[in-house]
Amino acid sequence: MLRKITAFSAIALVTACGGTESSAPASDAMEIAKANPAETHSSDALLMPLPAQTTAAITAEDLAVRISTLADDTFEGRGPGSEAGEASARWIAAEMERIGIQPGFEGSYLQPVGMVELTLDEASSGLSIGGASEPIDAALGRDAVIWTKRQTEDTLSFTDSELVFVGYGVVAPEYGWDDYAGIDAAGKTVVMLVNDPGFGNPDEDLFKGSAMTYYGRWTYKFEEAARQGATGAIVVHETLPASYGWDVVANSWSGPQADLVRGNAGEDRTIMEAWISSDMAARLFAEAGLDFDEQKRAARAQGFAPLSMGNLTATATLNQSMQTRESNNVVGVIPGQTRPDEYVLYTGHWDHLGNKGSDDTDPSQDLIFNGAVDNATGVSAILDIGEALIAEELDRSVLFLAVTLEESGLLGSAFYAENPTVPLSQIAAGINIDAMLPVGQTRDMVVVGYGASELEDLLTDVLKDQDRIIVPDPNPAAGYFYRSDHISLAKKGVPMLYADGGQDKVDGGPSAGQALSALYTRERYHKPADEYDETWDLSGMVEDVTALFEVGKAVATSETWPEWYEGNEFKAIRDASRLAN
Repeated sequence: MLRKITAFSAIALVTACGGTESSAPASDAMEIAKANPAETHSSDALLMPLPAQTTAAITAEDLAVRISTLADDTFEGRGPGSEAGEASARWIAAEMERIGIQPGFEGSYLQPVGMVELTLDEASSGLSIGGASEPIDAALGRDAVIWTKRQTEDTLSFTDSELVFVGYGVVAPEYGWDDYAGIDAAGKTVVMLVNDPGFGNPDEDLFKGSAMTYYGRWTYKFEEAARQGATGAIVVHETLPASYGWDVVANSWSGPQADLVRGNAGEDRTIMEAWISSDMAARLFAEAGLDFDEQKRAARAQGFAPLSMGNLTATATLNQSMQTRESNNVVGVIPGQTRPDEYVLYTGHWDHLGNKGSDDTDPSQDLIFNGAVDNATGVSAILDIGEALIAEELDRSVLFLAVTLEESGLLGSAFYAENPTVPLSQIAAGINIDAMLPVGQTRDMVVVGYGASELEDLLTDVLKDQDRIIVPDPNPAAGYFYRSDHISLAKKGVPMLYADGGQDKVDGGPSAGQALSALYTRERYHKPADEYDETWDLSGMVEDVTALFEVGKAVATSETWPEWYEGNEFKAIRDASRLAN
């Protein structure tokens, strides 16, 4: 298991609690905190003590103590709705209070987010394929992962649902594209490719070429399959178009899965949602008398028509346990002095994948997904920025939003976007911070979704003072612009900047930075190995956080309203919201 908090941090944190740690057992502390959620200033309510001393300067030491605390085993991977996970949210709230950020939700730091935790019993659940030369039982975890978003029943099943290949599963009128044209998907199980038709397509004018659109997101694909009336929805995993390996799929969609409490209890979703491995897909296509590679090429061509996969049918049983829980977004605010009803927003998600161990798990096996990079770094960054901004004279107010349920499909930010604590039209701009890699100092800073808004102009000016430049996302096919919480606010029109550390390392150049990024994706992303290491080089992170601090400060001390660039998909929404204000 991950070592507990590092020695230098532990000494500092214990000092913060009056020199001794709480004598209450962890479970008792959880009960105290749950019973008294407003008592966030009390060390007895916290599983981990607060830093003894941090400064208004953005420093590696301040980032390190916060990252190491949030990534500690004590918080068990910060699973939303879990006792340890929600304790990490209370720790963030208490840290906001300690450094002087005020409560941002009805006198509290915690905005309740109703959630349902759905846990599949893999031993009694399964997916099998009929109509092949011999029955195919998918091995869960190796060949497939399955789940359901329906919150109505403990057992759901269907039998002999016809398999239909629907290309990328996209209906995009603005591109003249309909992968469901000519078929009635009701009662069928649709099989779809990951990403969108622009991926790997020689026609750069198709969709956005190599840059993924929202149509490439797995969330969209499952939602569209449900709108089409499908019984089951299967996405085929391939590492290159997905931008992550099968192990990420197996880790992310196994164990407890979360969704928001919904008025229709998920009744409008397909009975089964699933991923299958590329090997499993190739086998199914071969059994259907289809060439997998040939059909992938056909799916990228205008006018693709869905086709039945021969005699193949899907049968599935999903036995699940359901538990309604409550998670929390953490909301804080620094009031502006002259225009307090206008806001700058900083966001970052506090949750990760939690603890996938159980009483009968091999104790030598590490099953805590600590999420040090993803996203203890981002939350620590907004806390550091908040502490720095408190020392400034601000005209506009600054909101700090640490959201839950990002790993479950950006649900916490989506909830906030539908239930904002301030009018979204009054948020001048937002900055999202997610998964900052400790790669050391770089000559650049990556803007995900480059070419979106005038916030990039502000960042360009700030980086000049650091002798650095903006570079576009080097892997637009991964669709990172649609894979973090800023998109929930962008879809409401709020101009959002999602900037990340660069790759052109001062010590080693682009190849060194790219190698570190690839190593993280391959060995640590959504794995237990995403742990804090006291040998991290945080010098580049300090520069990145400082740059984002300066951008936010510039907006908070200005009368200008940053705008989306002309032609941006969210500009009309923003213009309409400002006119109605």
